[in-house]
Amino acid sequence: MEPGGGLEINKIIVEDYREMSEKAAALVVEQIDRKKDTVLGLPTGSTPKGMYARLTEMYREDRVNFSEVVTFNLDEYVGLPPDHPQSYHHYMHRHFFEHVNVKSNNIHLPEAYKKETGEACREYEQKIREAGGIDLQLMGIGLNGHIGFNEPDLSLPVYTTLVDLAEETIEANSRFFESRREVPQQAITMGVGTIMRASKLLLLATGESKAEALQQCFGGRVSTEFPASLLQLHRDFTLLADKEAASLL
Repeated sequence: MEPGGGLEINKIIVEDYREMSEKAAALVVEQIDRKKDTVLGLPTGSTPKGMYARLTEMYREDRVNFSEVVTFNLDEYVGLPPDHPQSYHHYMHRHFFEHVNVKSNNIHLPEAYKKETGEACREYEQKIREAGGIDLQLMGIGLNGHIGFNEPDLSLPVYTTLVDLAEETIEANSRFFESRREVPQQAITMGVGTIMRASKLLLLATGESKAEALQQCFGGRVSTEFPASLLQLHRDFTLLADKEAASLL
């Protein structure tokens, strides 16, 4: 424990978004260098775009080979077809998969469009187990402390599950849609237990808007009301943040 009662966590604080993206990409490449068939847990959203761009550059520079890498995404909206511009299937292919040599049969995202959601959740968990579990799970943090789409609540799901999105999350994500009414109300997300079973966790945070969320999540208390706070209980958890995001820690 730190003198003030806060939990000691592994923090990497960098200058800005560019440096955060470069460091995140370097950590991913280090993992693949150690284990060429690494299983990666991948996030979407604004935060990791720079990391994916840098990983693409490193692939083109022949500094990393993704041919044996297996990927599982954290979540997907319910009701959006894979080719919808705001689906996470579309996001991942546009920003990463179509630019590197990840094999298509090694790419996994929740099937949240035509498949029955309960079946989709069970199948996703089974695929993760068959892959041997996730070696490195990357994620961002929501303004309300959510990870994946695990929203603040009195209790949190253990396994991949169907969830209702919080009003704050719908509002935050509405900037990606033409109107708030178009934002899906539900998603399939990895549960907290699925995330915590990964061998390593890496949380990315950037910008002043995330400072309060980080302070609440890593200020010395663990609560399902701030789901990201649970990450500090993991045996190998790292927070990678720029100075603005880390300003209140």
